[in-house]
Amino acid sequence: MKQTIFLRGKLQQQEAINTILSSPINTDRPVTIRITDYKRNLDQNAKFHALLADIAAQVQWCGKWLRPEQWKVLLISGHAVATKQEAEVVPGLEGEYVNIRESSAEMSVKRMSSLIEYTVAWATGQGVRFTDRRHM
Repeated sequence: MKQTIFLRGKLQQQEAINTILSSPINTDRPVTIRITDYKRNLDQNAKFHALLADIAAQVQWCGKWLRPEQWKVLLISGHAVATKQEAEVVPGLEGEYVNIRESSAEMSVKRMSSLIEYTVAWATGQGVRFTDRRHM
C-alpha cells in the first residue's frame, strides 16, 4: 500500500484524515505515515540543468573543463556550506575522497530555489552568460 496525497485544500486534508482512520493498526507491521515538504519541481530541475550546461561550457575549475554533473556536485556542496548545512568529505572505498552531500532530487521547492539563486550568483560572479533566457 503506497499513497501520496498533495495537501492543497480542505478536500485533500479530509482525504488524508480518512486514509489514516481507515488504515489497519498492526503492532508488528505498522503503517508508516510521512508528511514532507513538496519536492523540487520539473521547471526547477530544467532551470538548474540549463545553468549547469552554461557553466560547464564557460568556466574551468582548477584548470580543467568539467561536465555539468561535476559542476552539480561542486555547486550543491558550495550551497550547503554557504547556507550553514552539513558538508562532509570522507575517505572512499578505494582510497579516493567523497563529498557526502544532499540530493537535489530530495530538495524542497524552497531549498531548490535557494540552490538556483546561489548558482546564478556564483556563475554571474565568474562572468557566465546564460543562454536560455526562459530560465532567468
